[in-house]
Amino acid sequence: MSTLSFTLRQAPTQPINLSALIPSKLAGLSLGDIEALPLVDGPNALQVGDVFAVSGSLGETIAISGGSSFLDHVGEGLDQGTIIVEGKVGNHAGRGIKGGKLEIGGDAGAYLASTAKGGIVHVKGSAGDFLGGTRPGDRFGMLGGTVVVEGNVGQRAGERMRRGVVVARGKFGPAAGSRMVGGTLWTEAGFGARPGPLLRRGTLIGPSVDELLPTFADCGRIDPVILGILSRYVAQTLGPLAPKPLPPLVRKFAGDRATIGKGEILLTA
Repeated sequence: MSTLSFTLRQAPTQPINLSALIPSKLAGLSLGDIEALPLVDGPNALQVGDVFAVSGSLGETIAISGGSSFLDHVGEGLDQGTIIVEGKVGNHAGRGIKGGKLEIGGDAGAYLASTAKGGIVHVKGSAGDFLGGTRPGDRFGMLGGTVVVEGNVGQRAGERMRRGVVVARGKFGPAAGSRMVGGTLWTEAGFGARPGPLLRRGTLIGPSVDELLPTFADCGRIDPVILGILSRYVAQTLGPLAPKPLPPLVRKFAGDRATIGKGEILLTA
């Protein structure tokens, strides 16, 4: 399998937009053409060749060696193939991803997978605020696809999320599922304080919550069939990355009753 490799020449000192570095945008370009692509406009303009040593040939895989919190928009708009980042990345990674897979070897910044429509994003570190959430001007956050975060997630994950699944091995920060209108947030470690503010629809799943909003109603223990279906779907989609299957019985809290209240928090422990 052919791999096109980008190796950082030195740690960047300013934000760099890597949205151009996806297989479908690089198809048909020579190495010289790729090295001439702009990454930063303005008086401090930079091209790909100024920042990266480029080698290999374009196939289905792009490898980025070396990470930095200044590497923004990594994998934005990815629709096919695989992007593998050796280290951490900055903000907006996987924004608008439609297909393929983005693998991040370290931490990811804010707005990971915002407006994603498909594909898989796998973060081996932690993720920042507004994972799958809205940027100013966006109508909705995540619209589809699957995200797996091995570490913790910042605050307000799933802000106005509509579809898709986010799985975290670690803990979600405060206000997860804020204004969420659909989709699933699933944590193996628990939720921080006051998840689901103005939650309209959608499902938050985890073993515990630090503090519940008073606008959620305790519905007792239930055995919804959908949890078995969700476990099988995630296992088929993620394979070895999938979390353990959900238990048959969970404790349900319905809300947020400050709005239409058709969402739910399901506690598995």
